[in-house]
Amino acid sequence: MAILKFRVFFEEDDAVYRDVVIKHTQTFFDLHNVILKAYEFDNKHQATFYRSNVNWQRGREISLQKYDKPYQAEPLIMESTTIGSEIRDTSQKFIYVYDFAKNWTFLVELINVSKEESSKVTYPSLSRAEGIGPQQYGTRSLLGNKFADIEEKYDLDKGAEGFGEEGDDDNGSDDMVDDGGGENGGDEY
Repeated sequence: MAILKFRVFFEEDDAVYRDVVIKHTQTFFDLHNVILKAYEFDNKHQATFYRSNVNWQRGREISLQKYDKPYQAEPLIMESTTIGSEIRDTSQKFIYVYDFAKNWTFLVELINVSKEESSKVTYPSLSRAEGIGPQQYGTRSLLGNKFADIEEKYDLDKGAEGFGEEGDDDNGSDDMVDDGGGENGGDEY
C-alpha cells in the first residue's frame, strides 16, 4: 500500500507548512480533515480542492459537496474520491480552499511516496509542523496559549519585584552621587 506525504503550505507564507501522511486509498475528505486539524481550524465551512499543475493553476475541482455556483465540469466529491485516483505524477499538486468567505488557501504538494506503512501511525496523520500557522478567528501570539502559563509562573504582572516604570527611582534623587570632590571627584569608582 502506498503512503503519500504531502506538504501543505499556507499560501501567504511558504515558511509555514504542515507535512501530512495519508494512504493512497483514503479520500480527499480524509485529507481535508487532517489539514484542518494540522492548522487547528474548525470544520464548519465550505471547502474544495483543485487538481493543479506545476504553475499552481486550478484544474479539476474536488469539492466537499456540490455548491450553488457555475462549474466548467461537474466537481468530484471528496468523500467518494480517493487520493490515488487523482495523482498524475510524483510531484502532484493540489490547491485547497477553505471557508469561501475568508478564502483560506493552502498549496498541497506531494513530496514523497513510500511503500512502507508504519504500524505506529494512524493514517492520515500530521508528521511535521513548521512555522506559526494562521489563526482562523483573530490573532495568535508567538507563544500561543502558553503565554498565560509563563506569565503566571514568572509573575510578570505590573509592579513585580525588580520591575518598574522607566525613569522610576527608589529615592527620588539623581543616579550620579556628588561626593563633594569637585570637578574630578566623581571619577573614583
